Amino acid sequence: MIPKNITLTTAFNTLSNRHRSYFMVTRFLISGLFLIFCSFACSQKKTVVGVVGKEFNQNHKAMPSNHLALDTATFGAGCFWCVEAVFQRIEGVLSVKSGYSGGNVKNPTYKEVCSGLTGHAEVCQIVYDPEKVNFETLLSAFWQSHDPTTLNRQGADVGTQYRSVIFYHDENQRSLAEKYKKELDNSGAFANAIVTEISPLTVFYPAEAYHQNYFNENGSQPYCSFVIKPKVEKFEKIFKDKLKK
Repeated sequence: MIPKNITLTTAFNTLSNRHRSYFMVTRFLISGLFLIFCSFACSQKKTVVGVVGKEFNQNHKAMPSNHLALDTATFGAGCFWCVEAVFQRIEGVLSVKSGYSGGNVKNPTYKEVCSGLTGHAEVCQIVYDPEKVNFETLLSAFWQSHDPTTLNRQGADVGTQYRSVIFYHDENQRSLAEKYKKELDNSGAFANAIVTEISPLTVFYPAEAYHQNYFNENGSQPYCSFVIKPKVEKFEKIFKDKLKK
């Protein structure tokens, strides 16, 4: 639990401005970790992999060897540093770019998105090779790596910019996302109902350069060490057969 001398408002304001003050992050981060990790651990179950991944394992047909087409997925699951770090490790994922989508402000800055007034969510746009990984597997990774039952919140990151969202690129992605969302709810994989938004992608705005490849380049920063690293390690254990060698 968060100590009495540190309010949720203080924690929220600190995390929302984590780029500008790492010293403030370290003051509350340790005490807030218990809340973050317990929320994540209690809401996630390994059945997510089984529910979302079963059709890929049973029915996926290999593409022709001369198939060169790539595909793209766009997910929001809280802090885009965490989302980026997770999807970078999946076999078949060629690139992951952090950015903003779903709002009504053109070319938003990180500071504007953090205000919660732009309507944009922090998202990652993932380019992948369908010969090596399909959309169902990416959906499984998406739902397994965050809590899709908390509205506009992941751990201590609070606001619409941290909402759980799938921005689909075509009708096939929409259909699969809605199908598996329903199946996960019916399966009891989560204690509460899934609140993940499923909306068409309109415009994706890449985030500032210093946000890209963040965990790999800033692993010693407090947020990376105490929040992202444990999440990545847990993900790697569950998806060990889907990771890059």
